[in-house]
Amino acid sequence: MKTITNTNFVKNVVLLAIMLVGTVSFAQEEDEEEKKFSFSGTVDVYYRANLNADNSAPGGTPNAAPGSSFANLPGFALGMANVIAGYEGEKVGFVADLVFGPRGTDAIFNSPIYSATGNVVNQLYAYWNVSDAVTLTVGNFNTFLGYEVISPSANFNYSTSYLFSYGPFSHTGLKADFALSDDFSLMLAVMNRTDVTELNLDGKYAYGLQLGYSGQYLNLLVDNGAYEIDFTGGFDLSDSFFLGINAAYFDGDGAGDFAGVALYPQLATSENFTIGLRGEYFTETDFFGAIGGSDADGDASVFAVTLTGSATIGDLIIKPELRLDSASEESGNFLDSDLNPQKSLSSFLLAAIYQF
Repeated sequence: MKTITNTNFVKNVVLLAIMLVGTVSFAQEEDEEEKKFSFSGTVDVYYRANLNADNSAPGGTPNAAPGSSFANLPGFALGMANVIAGYEGEKVGFVADLVFGPRGTDAIFNSPIYSATGNVVNQLYAYWNVSDAVTLTVGNFNTFLGYEVISPSANFNYSTSYLFSYGPFSHTGLKADFALSDDFSLMLAVMNRTDVTELNLDGKYAYGLQLGYSGQYLNLLVDNGAYEIDFTGGFDLSDSFFLGINAAYFDGDGAGDFAGVALYPQLATSENFTIGLRGEYFTETDFFGAIGGSDADGDASVFAVTLTGSATIGDLIIKPELRLDSASEESGNFLDSDLNPQKSLSSFLLAAIYQF
């Protein structure tokens, strides 16, 4: 009897172990499947006030604001809600990135040609990992140029630079990324005209190239005779001090040129707080953009300094910011309290960004 009992006991233990292993394996497979799907995004709001200029916005247009994109509304204002859904398979995947609110509308200003997509599609693309070294992406994706991006959670400063604002935001087309080695990468792209993301309106195309080395990137965009050369990079000078760099030159093929450089020193004072400065010099020709002056055939430049603090409280980021824009010419963007153009604008901003 003892022998039979022991045999049954062993069998039961073996069966139980098999069941447990199977259950764990099934749970692991479910977890692996669940991890392929992702859902993330941000919500951002802010308060902004000019310190030496008018703070009204008749008709929804501010009388005085920096000549760069986003975060230009007076008083308590909305940024955007950003919702990103993605699927990451072993070889293929997709990203659907939707934006709602003033920041999102400004970011995709040239996209909503058809009401079916409206002011919501920021990115929409699929990709194929052809091999460990080659990835093909097709669809609508944010630009590969520049240090800053559309999402406020990925930028250190809440307001954006002139280099970012004058450059492209998004492209629609096909790009190929090549991992040439552990340090070198290459990207080649053929795309619709810059920021026209829903369709090709005129049968013309833009071409992109990016060469990367250890986190430093040299970018080239050629678009119907115009071109932009851009360098984006950064260095960890110590465990707590980082220096970001962005420089660009744009030749508009007779429609105006611009050039500039921006430095981003950032110091982490603790695990939850970092302070950073963006110093930027930017120049344009023919006043074709946002600096502006009285001479329509002249050149203009601006020096902008932005001091930002970034405090992290769980998934919430609080960013107080002081910004000073000083232009070479009186600007229609820098109106004083009597609505007269002036050469400088100082402003304060307090932003809250929740990321999930």
